[in-house]
Amino acid sequence: MSISDSLPDETEGNSRGSSSGDYLQSQINLNKNLNQPSNLIQPQLSVGAPLRMVETAFLASTSSLIWYLNYYIPLGLLRMFFPLPIALVYLRWGKRASWISAVVSGLLLLVLMGPTRSLLFVIPYGLMGVLLGVTWNRRVPWSVSIPLGAMLGALGTFFRLWLLSVLAGQDLWVYTISQVTNLLEWLFLKLGILATPSELMIQIGVMGLIMTSNLVYLFVVHIAAWLLFDRLGNSIPRPPRWVQILMDYE
Repeated sequence: MSISDSLPDETEGNSRGSSSGDYLQSQINLNKNLNQPSNLIQPQLSVGAPLRMVETAFLASTSSLIWYLNYYIPLGLLRMFFPLPIALVYLRWGKRASWISAVVSGLLLLVLMGPTRSLLFVIPYGLMGVLLGVTWNRRVPWSVSIPLGAMLGALGTFFRLWLLSVLAGQDLWVYTISQVTNLLEWLFLKLGILATPSELMIQIGVMGLIMTSNLVYLFVVHIAAWLLFDRLGNSIPRPPRWVQILMDYE
């Protein structure tokens, strides 16, 4: 046999050897790729949405529970906490979550206590929680947030008088006017003023008493939120310097 006859067999053997070598090299590269953890796709688990839902539901039920307990066990200290859970929802999760919290609180009280007391909570305290959350989140000073909350509280007082007057079939505003009239007459007598308070003065006196009580209430709410939310990691704007000195809190 000549040398030329053996050449195809040699060529075929070389091709088989090269193909087996390529196969081994590809297997080695595949094993290297499988052993590299950077090439694996890590699953991304988002816990934000479940946590938002749980906290919103929990704080809404907390707000409803505070209102429920205060109705059957009327402790004055509980009133300052009415709007705080909803305001905390705003600080932690934003506007949409706070509105959901206010609505859920109203629905829960609707089931537990009926529509009347549910409305009396939502207006003004549910709305007040959202308002305070907005002002605190935007770092609005106390000199602005307290009057805004007081005006909303005054509107809530007028709404309460109107709703209870409709349900009772009597004008409770007239009863309020008569009580303020007696107070002004007693005050004029003590001051030695020989005059009868006019109707306009009586109306202004009623408005002033309602607004003053709401200003004091909102100030106490701000104090409670300032002391409580700092410890929860959701601080509100700093109070005036004289308040910090009075409370001995830095």
